[in-house]
Amino acid sequence: MLPFELGIPHRIFGRPKDAGGRHLYEVVTCSIRPPGPVETDADFAITVTNGPEALAGADTVIVPASYELGPVFEEGVLTPDLAAALAHIRPGTRLASICTGVYVLAAAGFLDGRPATTHWADADRLQRLFPDIDVDPDVLFIDDGDVLTSAGVAAGIDLCLHIVRRDHGTAVANEVARRTVVPPHRDGGQAQYIERPVPDPQQATTTAARAWALGRLHESIQLRDMAEQEAMSVRTFTRRFREEVGISPGQWLTQQRVERARHLLESSDRSVDRIARDAGFGTAQSMRQHLQAALGVTPTAYRRTFRTGSGAPGADGSRGHGVAAALR
Repeated sequence: MLPFELGIPHRIFGRPKDAGGRHLYEVVTCSIRPPGPVETDADFAITVTNGPEALAGADTVIVPASYELGPVFEEGVLTPDLAAALAHIRPGTRLASICTGVYVLAAAGFLDGRPATTHWADADRLQRLFPDIDVDPDVLFIDDGDVLTSAGVAAGIDLCLHIVRRDHGTAVANEVARRTVVPPHRDGGQAQYIERPVPDPQQATTTAARAWALGRLHESIQLRDMAEQEAMSVRTFTRRFREEVGISPGQWLTQQRVERARHLLESSDRSVDRIARDAGFGTAQSMRQHLQAALGVTPTAYRRTFRTGSGAPGADGSRGHGVAAALR
């Protein structure tokens, strides 16, 4: 077991509370074998007090990464112990994986015909082993409704914060992020972390342009305007931006405007038309299209779900989820 990845669900889901101080999630860790010690890649073992039967009571099951997955990783097939453990999961349970935990979901058939991601170094292998999966090696995580997958290591934090945000809104997720001392939402994808030749230390970056744009999201921002902030040509700026952030300037701007719209929908009484203008979408119809594409809901539905604060029910009408981190 990798202790860092195992600790992520406990850290993120163990923090959120409702207005009355009650935890919004109950976090339970279980092993695929009877309770006892589980080895790690560190100089200590972890004692797990719950066996696989705990999975039967989970609303969300998160499979963290494991150092050695054996037949799952080598052949794409479940071990008998793992298959028996996963059989406890109820139909309709939300599933998620951190890093190479995706191999478990893939071997169990949960990802057939779906998009998924994993650590960039394992993406090609995952695609070869499971050709029916649409593997995206560039993103930090993928939300495919009832099945979510994340890239390597710290991307598990991004995924878990996203789940909190989806269940209980931006304000709750941001508070968890602040207490964890991590950004509530990281820009770009894995492309920015893939090993490349070390750049010239004198080479300019696009940081100033991003800061400039964030202060003007309500305005019409053209690519040439951002390039001018760094005294670059549009072509050079676009290439440098993608190298640093992992996505195009246009995609990044849309992401920031969606986040601004989400915040305003949750925290203000402004009309949808006004929020559309303030977030830089121009019209309510444009904002509706972008939120529908990014979140799967309309601005009105999003506000109705999250406007009441941290005690509000989640997008599926529930007030919380028991999260079981399944150990390998």
